Amino acid sequence: MLSTAPIRAYIPAAHLARARKFYEEIVGLKPTEAYAGGVVYICGGAEVFMYQTSNAGTSKASQAFWQVKDVEKEVAELKARGVVFEEYTMPGIPMKNGIATAGGAKTAWFKDSEGNIMAVSQRLYPRCPPRAGEEILRAATVTSSSEEACHDRDAARRDGESGDENAP
Repeated sequence: MLSTAPIRAYIPAAHLARARKFYEEIVGLKPTEAYAGGVVYICGGAEVFMYQTSNAGTSKASQAFWQVKDVEKEVAELKARGVVFEEYTMPGIPMKNGIATAGGAKTAWFKDSEGNIMAVSQRLYPRCPPRAGEEILRAATVTSSSEEACHDRDAARRDGESGDENAP
Protein backbone atom coordinates (compact mmCIF):
# COMPACT_ATOMS: atom_id res chain seq x y z
CA MET A 1 0.00 0.00 0.00
CA LEU A 2 1.18 3.49 -0.74
CA SER A 3 0.39 4.63 2.80
CA THR A 4 3.40 2.64 4.04
CA ALA A 5 5.76 3.51 1.16
CA PRO A 6 8.09 6.50 1.41
CA ILE A 7 7.14 9.43 -0.81
CA ARG A 8 9.81 11.47 -2.57
CA ALA A 9 9.42 15.09 -3.62
CA TYR A 10 10.64 16.28 -7.02
CA ILE A 11 12.60 19.38 -7.97
CA PRO A 12 12.45 19.79 -11.75
CA ALA A 13 15.45 21.52 -13.34
CA ALA A 14 15.88 22.83 -16.88
CA HIS A 15 19.65 23.03 -16.26
CA LEU A 16 20.77 20.46 -13.71
CA ALA A 17 24.22 22.02 -13.09
CA ARG A 18 22.71 25.47 -12.45
CA ALA A 19 20.05 24.03 -10.15
CA ARG A 20 22.62 22.00 -8.22
CA LYS A 21 24.72 25.12 -7.71
CA PHE A 22 21.67 27.00 -6.37
CA TYR A 23 20.55 24.25 -4.00
CA GLU A 24 24.00 23.22 -2.83
CA GLU A 25 25.81 26.57 -2.61
CA ILE A 26 22.96 28.95 -1.78
CA VAL A 27 20.29 26.86 -0.05
CA GLY A 28 22.89 24.57 1.57
CA LEU A 29 21.65 21.11 0.62
CA LYS A 30 24.11 18.23 0.44
CA PRO A 31 23.75 15.65 -2.34
CA THR A 32 23.48 12.10 -1.07
CA GLU A 33 23.21 10.11 -4.28
CA ALA A 34 23.39 10.48 -8.05
CA TYR A 35 20.53 8.49 -9.52
CA ALA A 36 18.88 8.13 -12.95
CA GLY A 37 20.56 11.26 -14.28
CA GLY A 38 19.50 13.34 -11.29
CA VAL A 39 20.54 13.88 -7.71
CA VAL A 40 18.99 13.03 -4.34
CA TYR A 41 19.05 15.33 -1.29
CA ILE A 42 17.78 14.55 2.19
CA CYS A 43 15.94 17.31 4.02
CA GLY A 44 14.71 16.58 7.53
CA GLY A 45 14.64 12.86 6.78
CA ALA A 46 12.67 13.17 3.52
CA GLU A 47 14.27 12.51 0.15
CA VAL A 48 14.09 15.07 -2.64
CA PHE A 49 14.95 14.10 -6.20
CA MET A 50 16.20 16.76 -8.62
CA TYR A 51 15.93 15.78 -12.27
CA GLN A 52 16.36 17.46 -15.62
CA THR A 53 13.25 18.41 -17.60
CA SER A 54 12.20 21.21 -19.92
CA ASN A 55 9.03 21.57 -17.79
CA ALA A 56 10.87 23.08 -14.82
CA GLY A 57 9.39 26.30 -13.47
CA THR A 58 6.05 25.93 -15.26
CA SER A 59 3.86 25.38 -12.19
CA LYS A 60 2.09 28.42 -10.73
CA ALA A 61 1.77 26.59 -7.41
CA SER A 62 4.38 25.91 -4.77
CA GLN A 63 6.58 22.94 -5.64
CA ALA A 64 7.47 22.21 -2.00
CA PHE A 65 8.07 23.85 1.36
CA TRP A 66 10.38 23.36 4.28
CA GLN A 67 8.65 23.35 7.65
CA VAL A 68 10.91 25.40 9.90
CA LYS A 69 10.87 26.47 13.54
CA ASP A 70 11.71 30.15 12.89
CA VAL A 71 10.70 31.47 9.48
CA GLU A 72 12.11 34.97 10.09
CA LYS A 73 15.54 33.48 10.84
CA GLU A 74 15.45 31.21 7.77
CA VAL A 75 14.35 34.07 5.51
CA ALA A 76 17.11 36.33 6.84
CA GLU A 77 19.75 33.61 6.32
CA LEU A 78 18.54 32.80 2.80
CA LYS A 79 18.39 36.51 1.86
CA ALA A 80 21.98 36.90 3.09
CA ARG A 81 22.93 34.07 0.72
CA GLY A 82 21.23 35.78 -2.24
CA VAL A 83 17.73 34.27 -2.27
CA VAL A 84 15.07 36.74 -3.40
CA PHE A 85 11.65 36.29 -1.81
CA GLU A 86 8.38 36.87 -3.63
CA GLU A 87 5.82 39.46 -2.58
CA TYR A 88 2.25 38.33 -3.19
CA THR A 89 -0.94 40.33 -2.81
CA MET A 90 -3.58 38.15 -1.22
CA PRO A 91 -6.81 39.69 0.09
CA GLY A 92 -6.96 39.67 3.88
CA ILE A 93 -3.50 38.15 4.29
CA PRO A 94 -0.87 40.47 5.71
CA MET A 95 2.62 40.21 4.26
CA LYS A 96 5.63 41.77 5.97
CA ASN A 97 9.22 41.44 4.76
CA GLY A 98 8.17 38.75 2.30
CA ILE A 99 6.41 36.67 4.98
CA ALA A 100 2.64 36.05 4.87
CA THR A 101 0.78 35.24 8.06
CA ALA A 102 -2.45 33.27 7.65
CA GLY A 103 -4.06 29.91 8.18
CA GLY A 104 -2.02 29.16 11.29
CA ALA A 105 1.35 29.64 9.62
CA LYS A 106 3.94 32.18 8.56
CA THR A 107 5.16 31.43 5.04
CA ALA A 108 7.64 32.99 2.63
CA TRP A 109 8.01 31.99 -1.03
CA PHE A 110 10.98 32.20 -3.38
CA LYS A 111 11.77 31.02 -6.88
CA ASP A 112 14.75 28.77 -7.37
CA SER A 113 17.20 29.05 -10.27
CA GLU A 114 14.75 27.10 -12.46
CA GLY A 115 11.66 29.20 -11.70
CA ASN A 116 10.11 26.67 -9.31
CA ILE A 117 8.18 28.24 -6.44
CA MET A 118 9.52 26.97 -3.12
CA ALA A 119 8.65 28.06 0.41
CA VAL A 120 9.67 28.07 4.03
CA SER A 121 6.83 27.85 6.52
CA GLN A 122 6.47 27.99 10.28
CA ARG A 123 3.43 26.51 12.01
CA LEU A 124 2.09 29.00 14.54
CA TYR A 125 -0.01 26.58 16.55
CA PRO A 126 0.56 23.02 17.69
CA ARG A 127 -0.99 20.19 15.73
CA CYS A 128 -4.67 20.23 16.59
CA PRO A 129 -6.82 17.21 17.24
CA PRO A 130 -9.45 16.62 14.58
CA ARG A 131 -12.74 18.47 14.82
CA ALA A 132 -15.95 16.50 15.10
CA GLY A 133 -16.41 14.44 11.96
CA GLU A 134 -12.76 14.58 10.90
CA GLU A 135 -10.71 11.42 10.57
CA ILE A 136 -7.80 11.07 13.00
CA LEU A 137 -4.63 11.12 10.91
CA ARG A 138 -2.03 11.33 13.64
CA ALA A 139 -2.10 10.74 17.38
CA ALA A 140 -1.50 13.97 19.25
CA THR A 141 -1.06 14.94 22.86
CA VAL A 142 -3.20 17.95 23.59
CA THR A 143 -2.21 20.38 26.32
CA SER A 144 -4.40 23.17 27.61
CA SER A 145 -2.43 25.74 25.57
CA SER A 146 -2.78 23.70 22.40
CA GLU A 147 -6.49 23.26 23.12
CA GLU A 148 -6.78 27.06 23.22
CA ALA A 149 -4.83 27.45 19.98
CA CYS A 150 -7.01 24.85 18.29
CA HIS A 151 -10.12 26.58 19.59
CA ASP A 152 -8.78 29.84 18.13
CA ARG A 153 -8.19 28.06 14.80
CA ASP A 154 -11.74 26.77 14.73
CA ALA A 155 -13.19 30.15 15.75
CA ALA A 156 -11.19 31.93 13.02
CA ARG A 157 -12.54 29.54 10.41
CA ARG A 158 -16.12 30.06 11.63
CA ASP A 159 -15.58 33.82 11.47
CA GLY A 160 -14.64 33.64 7.80
CA GLU A 161 -10.85 33.47 7.79
CA SER A 162 -10.22 31.09 4.94
CA GLY A 163 -6.50 30.61 5.37
CA ASP A 164 -4.12 31.02 2.48
CA GLU A 165 -6.20 29.67 -0.40
CA ASN A 166 -4.79 32.29 -2.80
CA ALA A 167 -1.19 31.53 -1.97
CA PRO A 168 0.97 29.79 -4.53
